[in-house]
Amino acid sequence: MALELKQQLKQTQQLLMSPQLQQAIKLLQMSRLELVEHIQQELLENPFLEEVQQEAETINNDKNFEELNENRPADMQEEGYSFEEVNKNGDWEDYLGELSSAPKTSSVHEYESVEDNNFIETRYAEKSSLDAHLMWQLRLSDCTEKEIEICENIIGNLDSSGYLRAELSEIAEGAGCSLEEAEKALFKVQRLDPVGVAARTPQECLLTQIEVLKYDRDPILVDLIKYHLTDLETHRYKPLLRKFHIDMDVLGEYLDIIQSLDPMPGASFGESEPMYVSPDVYVFPCDGDFVILLNDEDIPNLRLNDFLDRAHASAEVKDFSSKKIASASWLIKSLEQRKRTLYKVMESIVKFQRPFFEEGVDKLRPLILKDIAEDIEMHESSVSRITTNKYVSTPHGVFELKFFFNSALSSDDGDAVGSESVKALIKKMIGKEDPKNPLADEKLCELLKQEIGVDIARRTVAKYRTALNIPSSSKRKQRF
Repeated sequence: MALELKQQLKQTQQLLMSPQLQQAIKLLQMSRLELVEHIQQELLENPFLEEVQQEAETINNDKNFEELNENRPADMQEEGYSFEEVNKNGDWEDYLGELSSAPKTSSVHEYESVEDNNFIETRYAEKSSLDAHLMWQLRLSDCTEKEIEICENIIGNLDSSGYLRAELSEIAEGAGCSLEEAEKALFKVQRLDPVGVAARTPQECLLTQIEVLKYDRDPILVDLIKYHLTDLETHRYKPLLRKFHIDMDVLGEYLDIIQSLDPMPGASFGESEPMYVSPDVYVFPCDGDFVILLNDEDIPNLRLNDFLDRAHASAEVKDFSSKKIASASWLIKSLEQRKRTLYKVMESIVKFQRPFFEEGVDKLRPLILKDIAEDIEMHESSVSRITTNKYVSTPHGVFELKFFFNSALSSDDGDAVGSESVKALIKKMIGKEDPKNPLADEKLCELLKQEIGVDIARRTVAKYRTALNIPSSSKRKQRF
């Protein structure tokens, strides 16, 4: 069979996303910070895009639009990009008034607290690190320059919990000193604030603290810390009572002392900072209903800038300007579409989760993306993107939009209960339990059955409890 090459024409259909559509989809899932950065970058790169510093004039007469558009160059009219039309789209003040359930004069600023009017410098301060805190104390001490150098090597080898993660011999070699000098320097560092920092083991950390507190004169307390921390953690008390010939009341006093110590003295200086979010949407109760307001603060108000004399421009300049004008026009329209989508999704969430906004997390209903998508007649992927990295301020706190989507658990009366509501009830029940007789997972199942009529398995309760970072009943139990 001979092999040969042939050319063949074949017509097929293929779905491709245009760059403009990709940009619109990308804008949907951006957070407020990412969106502001993206707009600022576009302002730098596109000369036909500008930020409106004051409220732009709006034109509501369609006839005026046609007359103004007729004065534009022919190629601009064929492209379909009217400066006035796009600038009208860029005026978002009227748009917000039309969509909001509040009067047009309402604004987010009406609900701002007095604190929001303060300068940011008066509300934020730099947090001191563990290294800086220890070095500050060393420089105020009577240590010599050599001792400070050795201590600096020790401090540089501390982890986030304040423990020394290097061998003392390595410290001595790095500082060019003897092992005895390194031990003396370690002794001084361990007694700085926080006491017990630079310890190599939890036992050494706690022993240093009881020494500073003058509790090290009690041999039973020292022995408990040195050899029996595991027994205390697992509540194996009977062997300890027999060994030290004490009763439970005395052992309880020792436990109180140990629990008052800090096994991770450097944790309070950790590098992880709390995350502060600025809500994308505000939901306020008003006259028995809820007002939805979009947060447009810091988001530039855009419009097209018609500065080019196209009549005397070259073909290359015309081509460049046409592309940039098209890009700017699409960006403005995509931003408006993003706002409309966000508003519609939030309005639908308020409708489905109204009991939550009225009473709290306990009343959170089961909800999936498909419910919202069908309600606002959009695709589920668009709902998923617009709820990513978006936050809403509610009467019960600030929540991510994805928080409102949770699975359903069937109750005896046929109604569905949201999994987040079950978690909230579990947390509430455990918060009210007797510390000396904590609620086991089986007991929680029974209480949930009585409270909301949900027949839930023990392993499911355990899974929800773990997700809430709540230990088991045996670890929550207080013996004294």
